[in-house]
Amino acid sequence: MSSTSPTPAGSASRRVWQLAWPNIISNLLFTTVGFLHIKIVAELGTSEVAAVTTGHRVFFLVQAILMGVSVAATAMIARAWGAQQVRQAEMITWTSITLALTLAAIISACVVAAPRAIASLFGLDEETTDMAARFIFWLSLFNVFSALSMMLGTALRAIGDVITPLWFLLASSIINVLFAWLLAYGIGPFPAFGIEGVALGGSLGASFITMLFALRWWQGKFKLKALKALAVDWPGMRQLIKIGTPSVVEQGIIQLAFLGFFAILAQYGTEAYAAYGIGISLVAFSIVIGFGFGIATATLVGQQLGAGEPDLAVLAVSRSLRMALAAMITLSVLLAWYARPLAQFMIDDPVVVDLTVAFIYFIAAAQPLMAFEHTLGGALRGAGDTRSPLIATFCGIILGRLIPALVFLWLGLSIYWIFAVMIMDYAVKAVLLIYRYRQRKWLDISFDID
Repeated sequence: MSSTSPTPAGSASRRVWQLAWPNIISNLLFTTVGFLHIKIVAELGTSEVAAVTTGHRVFFLVQAILMGVSVAATAMIARAWGAQQVRQAEMITWTSITLALTLAAIISACVVAAPRAIASLFGLDEETTDMAARFIFWLSLFNVFSALSMMLGTALRAIGDVITPLWFLLASSIINVLFAWLLAYGIGPFPAFGIEGVALGGSLGASFITMLFALRWWQGKFKLKALKALAVDWPGMRQLIKIGTPSVVEQGIIQLAFLGFFAILAQYGTEAYAAYGIGISLVAFSIVIGFGFGIATATLVGQQLGAGEPDLAVLAVSRSLRMALAAMITLSVLLAWYARPLAQFMIDDPVVVDLTVAFIYFIAAAQPLMAFEHTLGGALRGAGDTRSPLIATFCGIILGRLIPALVFLWLGLSIYWIFAVMIMDYAVKAVLLIYRYRQRKWLDISFDID
């Protein structure tokens, strides 16, 4: 006799997908903005593409630090919500926003004070470095708004509301790209600022939507309310810092290692550097699928552990991993198949096109490994284990990517060997995360949310 009630496995798969698809769309929107920024400046020249790629990398460094707070907030808010401690979830949200805004303000002040010095770390020629410095300056002025948007979205996703942040991100993305284009080329009454206009126009548009997002939250329009209190939950702040610090260190390692990796790429010329920027903007559409499943997994693991259901947490991870693998393998094949038309769409420099195609082939081969990284890493972080992903990231990006790339550069090998080390990076991370996940120690992690 058939039953109309869903099986636990079927329920887990549906719940993963319900949380994953809006996160995937959100990440795709975020990626699309970066992609279109590159596309907007591609008509200006290869140096402009390299400058915007550099500016985006610095922006991601700032975002990566804030992501540590986001990871900790996800684990704590999801667990409090799963335990039906709504007031505590709201307090954690308030505290995490306070912490993120403080960090963003401090970091922005440092970056705005020395954009030229930061841009010079990438080893680009003088003209490209000057353009990158100007792009970094204008982009960094708006980091506080980015932090506010990130933390509000994080809090709502942690309680299972993935639709509200999606709508605001959609509006933000449209306005961002529109004003970036208008101020880059001086369309209509707007002055032409070149690549500086991309940073200024895009940031102004996105910040306007962020203020609307914050206003709706302040007015109590979401499930998670604003406390509107001057007090900060200091024990909660300490817990956020304790859980978030390994993630901050992890992201710091990633971004600093990328600085080194970009410096190595720059030794092969502006064309190779630009090809990496274009290639990663194209392949990112597939990579963010893994991010979406990782966020969904972290949320479900936190909620199920908070509700005292470790078996359901394990089931959610299993279903999420299978779905992430299927999606990322499919998209990686499609990207590899259409690598050349995509590269030619982005830029008409034949050398850059050939290098971009080669890069896409290598990174597409690594994407199944990324599914393990994002999903299992999300599971561990959702449980509060942020140290294991830190160790895996360090081993992968330093031992698997940066050191081999330096050796290949020293040996005088071609740029294709530099691209190939990315596969080794993700393989190391996947193996270490699988090992840690299968130990099941993450199921026993506890922290005070009272």
